Amino acid sequence: MLTVAEAAIPLPLPGVKPGLANIVTLIVLARWGWREAVWVALLRVVAGSLLLGQFLAPGFFLSFSGAVASLVTLGFAMHLPRRWFGPVSLSIFAAFAHIGAQLVVARLWLVPHDGVFYLTPVFAAAAVLFGVVNGLIAARLLRDRPAA
Repeated sequence: MLTVAEAAIPLPLPGVKPGLANIVTLIVLARWGWREAVWVALLRVVAGSLLLGQFLAPGFFLSFSGAVASLVTLGFAMHLPRRWFGPVSLSIFAAFAHIGAQLVVARLWLVPHDGVFYLTPVFAAAAVLFGVVNGLIAARLLRDRPAA
C-alpha cells in the first residue's frame, strides 16, 4: 500500500523517493528477523511493480537491485552493537545501499556514461534525509508497540 501511495507523490528528481515502505521492512527486521524482512521487502517490490504496471520494466530492476543491496547491508548491520546502531542508523545504511545499487544498475544498463554518478551527491543527501526520517518513524512505532 505504501509503495502505491508513494508512486502518487511528485518527485523532484527521478529515483528520489521517500522510501516509506522501508519503514515496514525495518519494523519486520527488528521484530521478526532478517529472513522475514527479506520476504516482506522482495514481495513489496514484486507486488508494487505488478500493481503499478511496471513489472520487469527498468524501474522494477532498479527497485529490485536497491532492495537486495539494502537487505544485504541490513543483514550485516543488524549484528552491530544495538547500543550504538538502532533503526535510524540501519535506515541510513539501507538507504545508501539502495541508492548505490540503483546508480550502479543505471550506469551498467540504462545510462552508458559515467555522468550518471554526478547525481551521487543529490542521491546521498536524499538517502540521509529519508533514512533519518524513516528510521525515526520506525523507532517510534517500535517503541509505541512492543513486540507481542
